[in-house]
Amino acid sequence: MNSIKNGFFLCMLSLLWCLVDSRISTDPFSHSHSLNTECVMKPPQSSETQGLLQFSRSVEADSGEEWKIDGNGAIREMAQRIQLHQGNIYSFSAWVKLREGNDKKVGVVFRTENGRLVHGGEVRAKQGCWTLLKGGIVPDFSGPVDIFFESENREAKISANNVLLKQFSKDEWKLKQDQLIEKIRKSKVRFEVTYQNKTAVKGAVISLKQTKSSFLLGCGMNFRILQSQGYRKWFASRFKITSFTNEMKWYATEKARGQENYTVADSMLKFAEDNGILVRGHTVLWDNPRMQPSWVKKINNPEDVMNVTLNRINSVMKRYKGKLTGWDVVNENLHWDYFEKMLGENASSRFYNMASKIDPDVRLFVNEYNTIENPKEFTATPIKVKKKMEEILAYPGNKNIKGAIGVQGHFGPTQPNLAYIRSALDTLGSLRFPIWLTELDIPKCPNQAKYMEDILREAYSHPAVKGIIIFGGPEVSGFDKLTLADKNFNNTQTGDVIDKLLKEWQQKSSEIRTIFTADSGNEEEEISLLHGHYNVNVSHPWIENLSNSFSLEVTKEMGQHQVVRVGFNA
Repeated sequence: MNSIKNGFFLCMLSLLWCLVDSRISTDPFSHSHSLNTECVMKPPQSSETQGLLQFSRSVEADSGEEWKIDGNGAIREMAQRIQLHQGNIYSFSAWVKLREGNDKKVGVVFRTENGRLVHGGEVRAKQGCWTLLKGGIVPDFSGPVDIFFESENREAKISANNVLLKQFSKDEWKLKQDQLIEKIRKSKVRFEVTYQNKTAVKGAVISLKQTKSSFLLGCGMNFRILQSQGYRKWFASRFKITSFTNEMKWYATEKARGQENYTVADSMLKFAEDNGILVRGHTVLWDNPRMQPSWVKKINNPEDVMNVTLNRINSVMKRYKGKLTGWDVVNENLHWDYFEKMLGENASSRFYNMASKIDPDVRLFVNEYNTIENPKEFTATPIKVKKKMEEILAYPGNKNIKGAIGVQGHFGPTQPNLAYIRSALDTLGSLRFPIWLTELDIPKCPNQAKYMEDILREAYSHPAVKGIIIFGGPEVSGFDKLTLADKNFNNTQTGDVIDKLLKEWQQKSSEIRTIFTADSGNEEEEISLLHGHYNVNVSHPWIENLSNSFSLEVTKEMGQHQVVRVGFNA
């Protein structure tokens, strides 16, 4: 069966039907940044033994009118369908390659009985080698679906191997998330407390207090924070990182040519610094022609556009050099191309080069929307964002810039596709740059709090994600989509979710006592700690003057098990 939808060629995929046992599946939680999943000569054999959909030989989809079965495992359309159930999560994976042509998008699509297409994931496939396609669906219905491969080329000939569809209950999915969080966000630390002669100190008490978390859940802020003491107090009591919604943008700081005014941005930055809040820069430039300062829109001479643009880059980046954790350099430069049209196709790459020279220590982001949130929109898909960053890095002098990926996360008021989000983060994570959710929000809807928690936990459980900034706030802030507190600063239901996760993702202060171990003869105690900075105090309840305080950083780079040795003179 062949059909055309939105310019894509859809090849129907109907495979073997198997019983489901999702408890043994780990496939969607193995990440492409740690595996070789692009252009391998032979796809690895799957360890999976059961699934809703499973086929381990080569499956070949042509653009012809029918499918043919031969001894090599090519198949034709079969009458079977896959039955999905609302409330479950379905992960899909397949190794794919092109038999003709090269470097084309190949994706998976689920078609419902009423003809609705749900796009579940995509990769760039190549001829002669295999690439792992991952994705899935979280259905808002119960019923049958047909599964298709899609390609941007009607004549594409696709081969697939190790095709697998797995079903998870939401509890099973969360269990996998929690297991990953334990692995990627924590390390086990063992304290060994001894005297100078290496004999154990029996009964020592170790007190730990986390002073800074390695993973930050932050919140955007706007100029209204300067006008409301309640807003400032609410914000400073919760968040350790922010970005300004508009106040650093070009149209806000230079409303008339040559008349720069950073007063508001400077005041907001001072508030952040005074309260130990990090700031992520948003944005040096914006590729949307409608978002240029009004006077820039009137300039038609490319040379003059270049002059004012270079002045803007120098002005804002030098002013805040060393004060920010990162910069969106050319915001949304896949959806828009103002600077490319005015200054040439390499405009963005040149600006990243310039930004890196001005502030070589700051992270430089590609920042886009509808990358993880909306698989129906094809402008800034994960593979296109990845390709854009690769183009920037390929520009002369850009090879070693400190890149980063910003996915804005403006979700709709519907159940987020967690399987698709995970596969999208896998694709972006293969660049080995940090990923941030930079503007996360959801419109008001009955399930806003639940959907926000789903997305936040999905991002937190992915190893490539290093931080999240939500775009919300109390009623006084004017964030009308994601209101976290009312006019009296009492939490909304969504605000309760944010506070719950802030607490959960911060290590609780704890106190442990060393225990004598007969096997080793040493005093030691092991504890699982979230990555971050700690103040540690080691003392003894019965021995005076036996006390030692120090700072400790627990990092992923130090491994899953770390040993801290504390010695006392005696």
